[in-house]
Amino acid sequence: MSYEHVLVDREGDHATITMNRPAARNALSLGHLQELHRAFEEVAATDATGIVVAGNGPVFSAGHDFRDVSGKDLHDARFLLQTCADLMQLIQSVPQVVIAKVHALATAAGAQLVATCDLAVAADTAGFAAPGGKGGWFCHTPMVAIARDVGRKRAMELALTGDVIDAATALDWGLVNRVVPAEQLDAATHQLLTAATRGSRHSKAAGKSALYAQLSMPQDEAYRFAVEAMAQASQSADAQEGVAAFLQKRPPAWQD
Repeated sequence: MSYEHVLVDREGDHATITMNRPAARNALSLGHLQELHRAFEEVAATDATGIVVAGNGPVFSAGHDFRDVSGKDLHDARFLLQTCADLMQLIQSVPQVVIAKVHALATAAGAQLVATCDLAVAADTAGFAAPGGKGGWFCHTPMVAIARDVGRKRAMELALTGDVIDAATALDWGLVNRVVPAEQLDAATHQLLTAATRGSRHSKAAGKSALYAQLSMPQDEAYRFAVEAMAQASQSADAQEGVAAFLQKRPPAWQD
């Protein structure tokens, strides 16, 4: 599939989806969002085990493209935001492990994209912000994902001040998993994704889905859900193989 704003590459078990609007600071225009959605659907249907999300140019992503909002009516604004929300939910529903490789500034919906990914590695040159708080258009939708990563007080600080936090602060607040020197970003991203994609692909995909599902549940409901999910998973071929391999002290041979 060909794209105007997105690059899709495959190396080994991992695919990379790269935002490729450097002159526009990888702003998430409607067309860009739609292409990202198609790219994730394309890769989700393959046997890739992991997906790297990256950005070309001096900025990871500056968030929504204001040219899609200026002068538009409520219907158009709602459609743009729903398209973005659909992409974010797709990222968490694909069977692959999705990791953001953040080399530079990620703001508004760009920071939302980082927060949405299963994992994130940032260069020490990266920064993160929800700048709507110091402007006229509050970052309502970006804060859905960001608040779930960083917690209420820190989410409020990001949302209300609109200030940029550096990569070290993002790591401390739980927005990213690793911070490394910029020259080590590719290697660190590959290392974490390789670790996160080992084992049974079937088990990993089911586990990712169940983990996101239970995060929004009260604890007692989450336990009921997880007990049933794990009990049913115990009957899968890969679960049985993993147990047998452990007991027999041999490498497992996964069905998938």
